[in-house]
Amino acid sequence: MTVMTRFTKGHGTENDFVLVPDPEGTLELTPAQVQRLADRRAGIGGDGVIRIVPTRHATEDSVRAQAAQAEWFMDYRNADGSLAEMCGNGTRVFASFLVREGMVHGDTFDIATRAGIKHVRVVPEGFAVDLGPWRYGDEQGARRDGFDIMVRPRHGKPVPALTFDLGNPHAVVMLPDGIELENLDLTAPPDVQPAQPSGINVEFVKAVGPAHIAMRVHERGVGETRSCGTGAAAAALATRFWSGVEDLAPWRVDVPGGTLTVTPLAGNRVELSGPAELVADGDVSL
Repeated sequence: MTVMTRFTKGHGTENDFVLVPDPEGTLELTPAQVQRLADRRAGIGGDGVIRIVPTRHATEDSVRAQAAQAEWFMDYRNADGSLAEMCGNGTRVFASFLVREGMVHGDTFDIATRAGIKHVRVVPEGFAVDLGPWRYGDEQGARRDGFDIMVRPRHGKPVPALTFDLGNPHAVVMLPDGIELENLDLTAPPDVQPAQPSGINVEFVKAVGPAHIAMRVHERGVGETRSCGTGAAAAALATRFWSGVEDLAPWRVDVPGGTLTVTPLAGNRVELSGPAELVADGDVSL
């Protein structure tokens, strides 16, 4: 028997997702099904798949514990079928779906993720999401050396990077003079040393002006994407750190898919704001 499910296709600065509503919490997406949905030739196509499920129906205890505060859980999967803790652009697309379907009310609400509760605000450009607490991968090493890991792009030389945890892991590289963003080959994962067993997202950054950077990203489990929300936040935080002025001023981050705003918050938190678009609805066979 053919099993059909409803889907919505959406994107945030061209970081695109297949959203699958599961209001009864009965749909168990397998890695193979996620891969098929995300396939750009044989499926719908996307950088990831988001199951929209009541938080009380989540399988993880740590997520179900968020049910009293957040009714809906963003069950995010990378395009290769692997589970992911968070997705910054995905949170806005998820929020846009909840608002359109009348599943939340008001201009502020909370959503549940594997990286904890995320607070969402409706803003003129789309949505602003408090991504929650962040931390350096190795703050002592960062403040001593300015970096804590080495990254070698494909066909390039090793360059220093700074790691961050925003619920998911990131390594940020400020490209030296003579290496331009558009010349990077991100068709394969950059080599990271020391190796990261669970993988890591790698952001390559160029300064554009005061509090203004441009970025390309290779995401674990996906490849190069047109945008990465938590990656944009990590890139802004890293550049702010290297600038020596760790204030709470907002940063503009240009990505191939558009522009995001990253605003550091008190208490080592960070907010990401930008657009979210829902572009198609339909039914698909699993």
